[in-house]
Amino acid sequence: MLRKVRIILAAFFYIAVTLLFLGVSWRINLWLGWVAKIQFLPALMALNFGVLAGLIILTLLFGRLYCSIICPLGVMQDIISWFGRKAKKNRYSHSPEKKWLRYSVLAVFIVCLILGFAPVTTLLAPYSAYGRIVNSLFRPLYDLLVNGLAAIENNFDSYMFSEAEIWMRSVTTFIVALLTLGIIGMLAWKHGRTYCNTVCPVGTILSFFARFSLFRIQINEDKCRKCSLCAKNCKAAAIDFKNGTVDLTRCVACGDCIDKCHDGAISYRPLKLTDRSADRPSLTDRPASPDRRAFLTGAAVAVGTAAFAQAKIKVDGGLAEIEDKVAPHRGTPITPPGSVSARNMQRHCTACQLCVSACPNNVLRPSSDPLRFMQPEMSFERGYCRPECTHCSQVCPTGAIQAVKREDKPFIHIGHAVWIEQNCIPVTNGDHCGACAKHCPEDAIQMVEHTTADGRTVLVPAIDKERCIGCGKCEHLCPARPFSAIYVEGRSTHVVG
Repeated sequence: MLRKVRIILAAFFYIAVTLLFLGVSWRINLWLGWVAKIQFLPALMALNFGVLAGLIILTLLFGRLYCSIICPLGVMQDIISWFGRKAKKNRYSHSPEKKWLRYSVLAVFIVCLILGFAPVTTLLAPYSAYGRIVNSLFRPLYDLLVNGLAAIENNFDSYMFSEAEIWMRSVTTFIVALLTLGIIGMLAWKHGRTYCNTVCPVGTILSFFARFSLFRIQINEDKCRKCSLCAKNCKAAAIDFKNGTVDLTRCVACGDCIDKCHDGAISYRPLKLTDRSADRPSLTDRPASPDRRAFLTGAAVAVGTAAFAQAKIKVDGGLAEIEDKVAPHRGTPITPPGSVSARNMQRHCTACQLCVSACPNNVLRPSSDPLRFMQPEMSFERGYCRPECTHCSQVCPTGAIQAVKREDKPFIHIGHAVWIEQNCIPVTNGDHCGACAKHCPEDAIQMVEHTTADGRTVLVPAIDKERCIGCGKCEHLCPARPFSAIYVEGRSTHVVG
């Protein structure tokens, strides 16, 4: 029953997180957005001490249930390892804890987190790694399925499904997601939870507390026949059946060993005082002083760190192909309203891509800048940032994009428009345009007379930078191809007012 309950809960959290990243519906974010905010690292980055305290208490009571129930990357490994066990039964074995590797990775992660060095922290963050896998690899397949269903139901005059535009938001992120899935998938297939117990920084942090857990997997040596079935089915390699011990720092309380034991020698129960005073040494009963130091170290890590812490053909009326726009070079990247600045994003964002999934206007995409590796930035080739849309700020679980009210968003200046004379249609062709001024929601663009190099007088846009909020509508709707005649340059720090 214990194992079945764990599987049901794990399935719920896994499906919920997956639906969020697939961008199935905005209602999903309203109903299940809390699932992203209770993930350990996002809560740490957001300084959400209530969630952190809850997860630590959960670990102190029941062991590393977070890793086997709440963490989507951990559940994904369980799914892959389950198929691996179907291919070859009794495939695992006990192995000693690789402390040097675990703590080295954790130390590097903490240093990079404090310094705001995004390339390392984004790669090691487990929740974010799963988000990139879904957003880059699974979402295009989901969109393809939805488009197929939409095409079928259109024949029956039904319009339940809306056709989605399928495009690659970032080649770099796609490659990283593919490599992440391949490496972690291979480790899970062959060795189970190797990634969780040797590389994952969240797993290492929680291991400090798991050794003190009240409920734990325990072996009754009077019943044990040393058949080794428990060790051969432990995907965490945490059971030493010869000595009858369980390494609680790696055990994720999945219950597989209980299910495989035919003698009833393994149970998941509270630790009794008599168990602590047993003469038999074990990995779960260590001297008091190291345990105390480990507990304080885990608390310092969990709380102290937080303090520092494309090519789709479009047709115009069915007569002529419209050339795709090319993103301009921006001296300062544009970050979403609520993010304050690119620097703030760099220090707090884990590049989970949830905001990219939630953006209904195809404005957000992962950055290829090494210092902001895979973190979201804005570009307007496929849409613009609508003044009434606040989706990205509502879903961000780390606080990198702070919540913005709909009525406040039009007053946040994230950038300003810049006019490029040599790209402007009135200058190059002599034709009247004015699309940028006509569609500007802030009346920040006025058409004024301009004398060209050959002596012609044409109307061109004049931009009031104080009024411009950087929504990108002018850049998106500019008919000049492939480079717009007007583009948005980001502000180093957003201005409100």
